[in-house]
Amino acid sequence: MSGSDDERAAGGRRGRRQKKAKKQRPFWQELPILIVIAGVIAALMVSFVGRPYVIPSQSMEPTLHGCTGCTGDRIYVEKLSSYWSDPEPGDVVVFVGPPSWNTRYQSIRSENTIVRGVQNFFSFFGLVPPDENDLVKRVIAVGGQTVQCCDAEGRILVDGKPLDEPYVQNDYKWVSGQQNATYPGGRVFGPIKVPDGNLWVMGDNRNQSADSRAHVGDEFQGTVPVDNVRGKAVFKIWPPNRIGPIKSQDPQTN
Repeated sequence: MSGSDDERAAGGRRGRRQKKAKKQRPFWQELPILIVIAGVIAALMVSFVGRPYVIPSQSMEPTLHGCTGCTGDRIYVEKLSSYWSDPEPGDVVVFVGPPSWNTRYQSIRSENTIVRGVQNFFSFFGLVPPDENDLVKRVIAVGGQTVQCCDAEGRILVDGKPLDEPYVQNDYKWVSGQQNATYPGGRVFGPIKVPDGNLWVMGDNRNQSADSRAHVGDEFQGTVPVDNVRGKAVFKIWPPNRIGPIKSQDPQTN
């Protein structure tokens, strides 16, 4: 190989190295791209896979904590299973309250237009709670079933069969053989036939839960459309001493 050929080859190698060097960007230039990619991934996760929620009340105790003065449980709610199946009896679900359930709901957004816009933006990525009346309850009966209370032992009946509910520790007083009070202030309600595509939901803390029983006079007879369900609660992620799975216990199997 002649000297001129060697020079051309060396020059070609230097040119390739220079092109590679030019392609490498400093970190501060790549950071915005990485942030956008992370944001898109987070938005997809929140929209299609699942997201965390905070338990704001004591209606699901002792399963989920939200009592006054204590640290409310943070839970993870998955959406994937909703793509191929509807919620089943015993599932703990997060749902948007129908119109009649929203009478006391107050927006958590700022009155300042700019701040509200920022809140809505971060909500899209799951960093701020959505501005909707999200509630958490347990599914007791599904579309086509008839639910009522009570049998002689104070148990809820679905299609005439008593439920086994070990997760309920607090309920209204029941005196066997006597006339017992209707809800609110007592256990008695129904019978209610759940419309197809809807759910009858109740809190585990029965005497501290404004659930389906409190809305039997609305257009859905207190039931919740399956389309309102945001997902199934599957795991407690905070506080550390309560981290663990949230069990689905079918009360209709006994």
